[in-house]
Amino acid sequence: MDFTPTEAQAEARDLAARIFGDLTTHERLKAAGTGSDPELFKALCAAGLVGAVAELGLLGLVLLLEEQGRTTAQVPYAATCVYGLLAVTAHGTPEQRERLLPGIEDGSVVVAGAFPAQGGVRACVRGELTGTVPLVPWLRDATHVLVADTDRRLWLAPLGEGTGITPVELTAPWSAARLTLDGAPADHLGGPDAYADVLATARTAFAGLQAGVCAGALARAVAHTNTREQFGRPLATRQAVQLRAADAHMDTEAIRVTAYEAAWWRDAGLPYATHALTAAWWASEAGQRVVHTGQHLHGGAGADLDHPVHRHFLWGRQLDAYLGCGAEVLQELGELIAHGE
Repeated sequence: MDFTPTEAQAEARDLAARIFGDLTTHERLKAAGTGSDPELFKALCAAGLVGAVAELGLLGLVLLLEEQGRTTAQVPYAATCVYGLLAVTAHGTPEQRERLLPGIEDGSVVVAGAFPAQGGVRACVRGELTGTVPLVPWLRDATHVLVADTDRRLWLAPLGEGTGITPVELTAPWSAARLTLDGAPADHLGGPDAYADVLATARTAFAGLQAGVCAGALARAVAHTNTREQFGRPLATRQAVQLRAADAHMDTEAIRVTAYEAAWWRDAGLPYATHALTAAWWASEAGQRVVHTGQHLHGGAGADLDHPVHRHFLWGRQLDAYLGCGAEVLQELGELIAHGE
């Protein structure tokens, strides 16, 4: 395995870093509140950073999502790339790809994902969907939603006829909503293996996002402890602070390398479900430790709801919940290994 980015992946990562860095300012995030930043998403699409993912692969997407996580940029980038671009590219028919991909790439089609399957949606013979999904991240920004039914078949439904959206607030400002389907028309997407592939892709991608969130939280903590003095010395000179930061750094690197590994296996066309679950476990378990450390090392400032590090804390905890608690992920991973999958 070689995790060294290709020239194209490195260029895309650097471009994403500049766009996120320039446009995801503290002031813009405060102005967005619990909503998203549509102008930032338009800038990402205009720069080709959605469409490029088809060529950059999942490892390329993980690199880009790290940059989003560092800034906690409030855009449906991960959702659209995973549940839209990669899902349609891998499992759509030629007609579906021709019809949907141009809109996904230019940002006129935004896709949210009702994942993982929650057993509440049924599809009739004609493909109309009925049921409820309690919460779907980024649904308020979406034009389409990728839904898994009770049989774990995938359906891509436009948000319109037969769909209802009720806003829901999560720990992080992810523009989430409750989805109600009442005979909603939808396109069937992919075969019997499509659900497992999209789920593993999502776990890997959101683990990469968590790596960026943790890296951003730790960078802020390092900067704070290097400048904040106590008893005439910077906090960073204290051994307890150094050890806590070192543990957080190792946790962040574990999240990053397991996400890279899972992405590499998918891009190589190899089975990667266990690798995706490993990445998800590290992102869930280690991620919440890192964002707690980032907040703790800021002292009282870390408890300020307006402080930038608090956003990393909220994102880290939301990703922990979205990926599944560590015990649940570990149980699923153990079952896969036991069955030799």
